[in-house]
Amino acid sequence: MQDDLFGTAEFDLPVERVLMSLNPEYYELIWQRLKRHEFRRRYLADRPTTWFVYLTAPVSKLAAVINLDEAVVASPTRIAEIADQARVGNGASVFEYLKDLENGFALPIRKVREFPGFTDEELTGMLGKFHPPQGYTLVDKNPTLARVCDKFTAAEPVRELVVEHPASVA
Repeated sequence: MQDDLFGTAEFDLPVERVLMSLNPEYYELIWQRLKRHEFRRRYLADRPTTWFVYLTAPVSKLAAVINLDEAVVASPTRIAEIADQARVGNGASVFEYLKDLENGFALPIRKVREFPGFTDEELTGMLGKFHPPQGYTLVDKNPTLARVCDKFTAAEPVRELVVEHPASVA
């Protein structure tokens, strides 16, 4: 499904769909407007992406779709500064997470849509087997997973949020 947020001429590259896990605690920070970026050790660097969010235990559910702008790829110090801008004090833990890398990834969150979702059991039934991703999984490399994601987004969203970013931070 091509999302209207990225389905404009503003973006020349196709939007890659990815499946990634997220701790429910961090997911709630997005809804509280305290988390505007997702921080990763490795990620796609050259295009916006559509993130299918699998919430880890105790939720254990495919629950949302988040539109991400092109990643900010920078030193751990710079990525930690971005983390601190959204939530003062968060930069220290982000730096600790990335400190052994040359560059980390700050993924600007633009739009969040929560859906009724699919539980672990439902995902296993549709996919034959399901293990929450440790990194990210490219959805469209797996036709069965792509069909599950299309079915997931065919439902009406339960809630939506557009995330605003200060002009100084992409």
